[in-house]
Amino acid sequence: MTPTPPPPLLSPPGVSLKTHVVVVGAGQAGLSAAYHLQQLGLVPHQHYVVLDAAAAPGGAWQFRWPTLTLSTVNRIHDLPGLPFAQTVGSHEPQVRASLAVPRYFAAYEETFHLPVVRPVRVSLVTEHGQRLKIGTDRGDFSARGLINATGTWETPFIPMYPGADRFRGRQLHTRDYTGAQAFAGQHVLIVGGGISAVQLLDEISQVTTTTWVTRRPPEFREGQFTEEAGRAAVALVEERVRLGLPPQSVVAVTGVVLTPAVEAMRARGVLTRLPMFSEITEDGVRWADGTEQHADVILWCTGFRSSLDHLAPLMLQGSEGGIRMTGRLATQVAKDPRVHLVGYGPSASTIGANRAGRSAAAELMTFLGLP
Repeated sequence: MTPTPPPPLLSPPGVSLKTHVVVVGAGQAGLSAAYHLQQLGLVPHQHYVVLDAAAAPGGAWQFRWPTLTLSTVNRIHDLPGLPFAQTVGSHEPQVRASLAVPRYFAAYEETFHLPVVRPVRVSLVTEHGQRLKIGTDRGDFSARGLINATGTWETPFIPMYPGADRFRGRQLHTRDYTGAQAFAGQHVLIVGGGISAVQLLDEISQVTTTTWVTRRPPEFREGQFTEEAGRAAVALVEERVRLGLPPQSVVAVTGVVLTPAVEAMRARGVLTRLPMFSEITEDGVRWADGTEQHADVILWCTGFRSSLDHLAPLMLQGSEGGIRMTGRLATQVAKDPRVHLVGYGPSASTIGANRAGRSAAAELMTFLGLP
């Protein structure tokens, strides 16, 4: 089989394409930022460009597991200027999120003629005089400002536990999940107390035996997940990043809504939760008191970390382990105001992404003296 040739360079070797602003990432936050840059007067391609690593529109949504539907996600928030419900099939609750959201993002990019270039993978962002040099696999870009919207999907987090290297079964992360039938006939140990963990526990427990393990007792929320509740959760995360602390996930502070599906899980006895084990054995896990549990599969639903390795040369991280953020919605990096992070901390979900994109675009243009 003939290998696929790499995409051609966007710029000749040694030459950087110059623009005012580069947006990295075309998920919810990146598209929101791009829309507002355009609304505030920047000319697509000439004044700003969006670089996206994926081959197609949809951000991380296009990679979600097939059984995640519009009825099982918390909520898909509208991007500015185009309601989600206007896209084909998005009003149907059982449609796959991995199909509906990419369809929406593609329509959004087309409707507003956003200058998204893909696939372009950003490798390093470095100082280059008064500008920033954005190195990619398709040439270099030179920008006066950067809006980083790379999200978290590329950085799955699995905590280190003694014995992980000797486990003879399979270890997977939420990112690797494709469906419950793959685990039929195996005992699956599911680790994590968030929404994804509960959803996958529900699916897998219907085809095989499971054990559920969490670090803290899970918090269940009665009633609908309202916009007010979402904003309150965002505020808690925002407080941390303004102090330079590593951000918590927004989802981690919202709790799990007691939907009919969750109530049915409780009735089936699936929500019996155990505390975290102390080590992993060849055939399962062991707690500090010596209790053991056999497992064929360990599924880590333990979240993600911000995908920011390409920003390492800028040395933005502080002594507290996070990046101290400032600005109206905590999108501006205090150490380097030319850089805004959307999809980081309080905007790491559809709850805060839209407002963060608008705020970042306006504040960056003001800082750069752009009209």
